[in-house]
Amino acid sequence: MNIAGYFIERKVTSWLVTVLLLVGGALSFMDLGRLEDPEFTIKDALVITYYPGASPEQVEEEVTYPIEETLQNLPYLDKIKSTSKAGYSKVQLTIKDTYRAGELKQIWDEVRKNIRDMSSRFPTGVATPIVVDDFGDVYGVMLAVHGEGYPYKDLATYVDYVKRELVLVDGVAKVAVAAEQNEQITIEISRSKLANMGVAPSQLQTLLSNQNTVTNAGRVQVGSEYIRISSTGEFQDIAELENLIVGTPGDGSLIRLRDVATIKREYVDPQSHLVNFDGNSSLLLGISFSSGVNVVEVGERIEQRLNELAYQQPVGISMDTVYFQSKEVDRSVTDFLTNLAAAVGIVILVLLVFMGVRSGILIGLVLLLTILGTFIVMDYFNIDLQRISLGGLIIALGMLVDNAIVVTEGILIGLRRGQTKMQAASSVVDQTKWPLLGATVIAITAFAPIGLSPDSVGEFVGSLFYVLLISLMLSWVTAITLTPFFCDLFFKEDLLDHHEEEGDRDPYQGFLFTGYKWLLDRAMHYRKSAVIILVAALLTAGWSFQFVKQAFFPPSTTPMFYLDINMPEGSHIDATYAKVKEIEQMLVGDERIEFITSTTGQGTLRFMLTYSAEQTDAGYAQFIVRAKSAEVIPALMEETYQKMKAGYPDLEFKLQRLQLGPATGSKIEARISGPDPVVLRQVSEQIQGIYRADGGLENIKDDWRQPVKVLRPIFDDAQARRLGISKKDLDDVLLTNFTGSQIGLYREGSDLIPIVQTVPENERVSIEQIRDLQIYSAATGNYVSVANVVDGFETVWEDPIIERRDRKRTITVKADPLVLGNETAMAVFSRIRADVEAIPLPPGYALEWGGEYESSTDAQANIFTSLPMGYLFMFIITILLFNSIRLPLVIWLCVPMALIGVSSGLLIMDSAFSFMALLGFLSLSGMIVKNGIVLADQINYELDQGTEKYEAVFRSAVSRVRPVCMAAITTILGMIPLLYDAFFEGMAVVISFGLGFATLLTLIAVPVFYAMFYKIPYRKHHDF
Repeated sequence: MNIAGYFIERKVTSWLVTVLLLVGGALSFMDLGRLEDPEFTIKDALVITYYPGASPEQVEEEVTYPIEETLQNLPYLDKIKSTSKAGYSKVQLTIKDTYRAGELKQIWDEVRKNIRDMSSRFPTGVATPIVVDDFGDVYGVMLAVHGEGYPYKDLATYVDYVKRELVLVDGVAKVAVAAEQNEQITIEISRSKLANMGVAPSQLQTLLSNQNTVTNAGRVQVGSEYIRISSTGEFQDIAELENLIVGTPGDGSLIRLRDVATIKREYVDPQSHLVNFDGNSSLLLGISFSSGVNVVEVGERIEQRLNELAYQQPVGISMDTVYFQSKEVDRSVTDFLTNLAAAVGIVILVLLVFMGVRSGILIGLVLLLTILGTFIVMDYFNIDLQRISLGGLIIALGMLVDNAIVVTEGILIGLRRGQTKMQAASSVVDQTKWPLLGATVIAITAFAPIGLSPDSVGEFVGSLFYVLLISLMLSWVTAITLTPFFCDLFFKEDLLDHHEEEGDRDPYQGFLFTGYKWLLDRAMHYRKSAVIILVAALLTAGWSFQFVKQAFFPPSTTPMFYLDINMPEGSHIDATYAKVKEIEQMLVGDERIEFITSTTGQGTLRFMLTYSAEQTDAGYAQFIVRAKSAEVIPALMEETYQKMKAGYPDLEFKLQRLQLGPATGSKIEARISGPDPVVLRQVSEQIQGIYRADGGLENIKDDWRQPVKVLRPIFDDAQARRLGISKKDLDDVLLTNFTGSQIGLYREGSDLIPIVQTVPENERVSIEQIRDLQIYSAATGNYVSVANVVDGFETVWEDPIIERRDRKRTITVKADPLVLGNETAMAVFSRIRADVEAIPLPPGYALEWGGEYESSTDAQANIFTSLPMGYLFMFIITILLFNSIRLPLVIWLCVPMALIGVSSGLLIMDSAFSFMALLGFLSLSGMIVKNGIVLADQINYELDQGTEKYEAVFRSAVSRVRPVCMAAITTILGMIPLLYDAFFEGMAVVISFGLGFATLLTLIAVPVFYAMFYKIPYRKHHDF
């Protein structure tokens, strides 16, 4: 079929396709979802279990280990991590990368079933495990609600009202509140009054528990009806609780709870989570978006609804924005669209300069239609506009014009040789359509490892591959259909110089072609020397690559940074909060800071995918600092670092930028696994010593933290039995005196509020008076002191945290490169790695590297898993295109030599070889092979026309100068906007410099290798 002729002759059809692409592309662009970063699935879930009173070792043995054992045989489990603390177990399971988001719901249901089935084997006192599967929910809008002078109850009431209204907004999936305070009913029971009135403490606890329990009274048949029986007696308010009858002395009077106790409703003290916004105590309101929505539009609806609700906002209560994803998305997408427009403008300008006005406008129009067509397909497959997809379009720009340039160039040459437009177009399209398709498929296949990588990194950058797949295939379609149609409209047939005979004119004249002919002639003449120079340059590039910085993903350009602090393990949350208030005062006056949000006791809601929140830890706090611009962040972080070092020299703190790409925790992590905690800590100290000796690391610590003190009463079982006291009696009285013990539940609608028993302040004993604490003996009816049932007290040390990884005890030694230094984590890692691995480990112990090294290695491994098949597929395509082995080898010999340009570019630009740079390097192979195919196809065409072999090689190379150079120049200059983007900078450098040198490879190395492989003798080019 004559494709070019069909579209030239059927102009209505061609115009219809053009209009459909223009209008459909514009409408699809408006309809596309918008995100700052692409979505990726966090395939983790938590199993949290409470075991009050148990030591970390007891929790590990009796709770954590059984849960791990239950989960280990699940076929979809990738790895399992656990944390055991006093009274608390957390097991984190990660699902294999091969499972996608749609399968997770069923997996979590099966996890719940397995946990539910095994929980019956737990010892008495273990609470029902909680499976948290919304671990990856992102609350893209985070608002801080605060009001000076307002009690918490008023803030909570207003937040609850706003929450109920916002969840109704179209596109909102969930609304959550952070830093909520829990209520409790506190009953301060006077032991002296109980003793005087003859009421046993255990009697009181039994009464409170039984009185407010929902029990079944059954049903009764009355005539033809069957009526349910429901007794009254449950507490309806605090007054009823106060009037609870707890005893009847001998005189017949009634003793009510209020006679022996003070009852009050209050908030739990201490709180477990505290949030400040610019120093004001606040509640955080988090709003998550439904999947697949246009975040910008939903954000506008949220803002509109908040404005509508403003009249209900009490005077003095403020609602400030901590993070508003839709605004960040709008800014990010606008910046990228500006970069895209700039890149398109650069490409069209280059075309206008080097190919003339008509050709430049024509190819620019085809480029525009291809991009608009890409938007249509993206909209159909729900590929959002975000950093990666738009970056993919910018990367593709140069390649998108390749096919159109080849076709346009061929038609122009045909017209200059005297052919009609129909003849020229039909001939060129018929000659190049299959080679161009093969070359396009190869270019796409070079990016395939990105889309086929099953891990979270592959999911994060996968849209890059799909956008390239769509756009490059469309570029081939438009090149062989619409490009001939527009050439017919734009060009005239009288391009032949009438002073010369048809076929006599050399279309390849001018300075560029003359210079290239001379250079190619020298290379073909001294072909062995040329190969030696190329090999030497390749070896030099490989040697110099050791000086290139290594990285995984760069920091984000969002004008925010984190300051994390860790108090000594075992610190009270009030001490941590006091330190937070001090640091807030130090930071809050800086004019460069827009606002500061602090969270104490745990991390905050996950407001972006790359944010990883710290779990409950009373000694932990985090400051989220928003600067007025990204430019001031480096100086601001440096000054904050110096202030923290000077003002808090003994405080453990960490400064870090927001990350792009999946989070990695600490940059350098060495994991030691083995059975004995003592040995693990000894090895950890050795590794920390190596870290400190290097001088390039900070935030050096391990995840088992410092050992903590434990006060241990030595229970005298024999004496206690004689007095009628059990160990539980001892533990209960200690708990009631120092913390308060839960003895029942108070029902209020759907809420269950714990009833906590404690003692009045004036009867509460201090740690110094603990021996005098009184315990009631139910056997004797008398009180005895603690001193009578213990042989004394001892203070011992214990590990506060026991970390396990894949069911083995594992201590992780963490560090980060100096925040004010210029070294990457991988550069420091390469220095300390050998020393750490040289540490002798006892039998049964093993070292494993985590951090950025593990994340980068895993991501690269997933990429390289599919790489051999991808390259084999590409090589097979080249064989099928040319029905030859030697010719594909000629083309593929040029691929490794791209390292020369890549290494030089990274060193010149002082850029790191990041994960994205690796993807750029892989994609270069497709571009090089694509250019080589176009040249090799031209050589075959010349040979088919009967041209002598050397002349065919030489003329083909000359005829490909403009298309190859144009493709390279448009791609390289189109990369300019990406050089200023932190995420794509490495890739832009690799492609720009690599492709620049690859162009030389295509135009010089391919002809030289061809001549050598086919043993073609040299001839002076002036001879033909």
